This record gives sequence, C-alpha cells and structure tokens, in this order.
Amino acid sequence: MESLLKLSLSAHYANKPAVLREVTFEIGRGEILGLVGPSGCGKSTLSLAILRLLHLKRGAATGSIEFQGRDLMLLRESEMRALRGKEIGLVLQSPLASLNPALRIGTQLAEAWRAHVKSSREDCNEAIRQMLSTVSLPSDDEFLRRYPSQMSVGQAQRVLIGMAVLHRPALLLADEPTSALDPVTQSEILRLFANLSQRFNMSILYISHDLLSVAAISHRVAVLSAGQIVECAETAQVFRNPQHPYTRALVDSIPLQALNELAGNQHATARTAAAGSSK
Repeated sequence: MESLLKLSLSAHYANKPAVLREVTFEIGRGEILGLVGPSGCGKSTLSLAILRLLHLKRGAATGSIEFQGRDLMLLRESEMRALRGKEIGLVLQSPLASLNPALRIGTQLAEAWRAHVKSSREDCNEAIRQMLSTVSLPSDDEFLRRYPSQMSVGQAQRVLIGMAVLHRPALLLADEPTSALDPVTQSEILRLFANLSQRFNMSILYISHDLLSVAAISHRVAVLSAGQIVECAETAQVFRNPQHPYTRALVDSIPLQALNELAGNQHATARTAAAGSSK
C-alpha cells in the first residue's frame, strides 16, 4: 500500500515531561488506522502536532511528518494554512463546542468552502448540498438556516464531519469523534467514516480510548501507552494475539459477547461501505 503519511515525532509542553517519545507509524492511502490509548497518553497531542498547531497549547514537537512527499515540519505557516482543511481534515470530540453557536450552519459551511476555493455562490451552494447528502443530512434551505443549538448532537457531528471532508482531503484526523454520542448514533457515525474512506479513498487516523470503536472500522490498530507506540498491527491480529501487556489488558477487559458482536459488525460495516462506494 502506498504511504500517505509517515511520521516520527516527539512532543512536550512547557515545563513538563515529554508527552510523545519518538512515536513512529505510517498510514497508507485509503487506510483507516486506529490509534487507541488511555486518557492523557498523548493521542490529541499527536493530532495537533500533525497539523502544526501544538504551539496553541504551549507545546512543541520535533521530528518529521512526511505527508504526500513533503515534510510538514519544514513548511511555512502560510503553507500549513493552505493545507489545513483542504488536504488534512479534522473532526473533534464535541461538535456543539466546535461549531460557532452564533452562525447559521449554511454560513459556517460556506466559510469552510471559501477558505480554499474561489467560486460563485451557486458552485458553493452546490458543493455544500452534495456534501450534506453524503453525510446523510437534509440539504434544504430550512436546515441550512439552523443554528447549532437547533440540531441534535448526532446531526451536529455529521455537520462537523461534512465540513472536514468538504474539500475531500487525503487525510482525515478523527479525534474521539464518537465519545459524546449514544451507542446507536455512534454506530451510524462509524459506518459513515468507513463509507467516506471507501468512497473518496480517504485515509483516516481514528483516535479513541475505546478499543471496540477503533477496531470496528480500522484496518490496523496502533496502541499508544506512556507516550510511545507499544504495538501496531492488523486489527484481527491485535485482538487474536496481542503482544504488549497493555494491549493484552485492553483486550482482556472486553466481554466475550462484545468481541463476538465486533466480528459481525466489522463484516456489516465493510458491506455498508462497499455499497456506499458503488453508488
């Protein structure tokens, strides 16, 4: 599989010990890599470091981030601004906190489009409506006039995902995107991610503390513990034969019934994604 992203990173915050210590992995084109680890292990730090936004949290990173043949660590800030949102999308944990409560949904989507494309209002509206259809949301004027507070959490998360993939980025960073959702909505969002990856050949770094949700859609799983990748392998291998003590503890903590359901869900998700990509 052709590599899209290949990195080797260390990161720290001011006056604190290193959060990430020589974290190394790569993601192939169209691959979903699940990154799992406990709270505070550096998962969100990693996504901010990839986007070169760690300084906003008074942090700093060293190493290399090779993305589509360029080392992002060497790019100017103007080059990174052109890349964020267009070539690399980001979906955060809390959709209602990520969306601007004072702006209508249509306005926020239009701003996200015009940040990287100069086009007519008609072309902008058409791109937005196509995207809303892709993430299974209404595309009528009434919906576009809504404010974030007038939507359910699930709808808001779909808007956030739609905004992140509006320009069909090669890489999507999904940082705990289902932790605020109920189980049914969580399952729907997982299927949506799998569908987007299939449909647009989009690579996804899916970050979560929940091993089951990671395994449900990931081709491979990387386990982050104490700031280091302690295991990285195909999803089935991680579950059947975990190598690191922390990974074994994660797998052992999952009830047998949940593991059996996961096997069925993986097949169902794959079928759903394949059906979506064929439309």
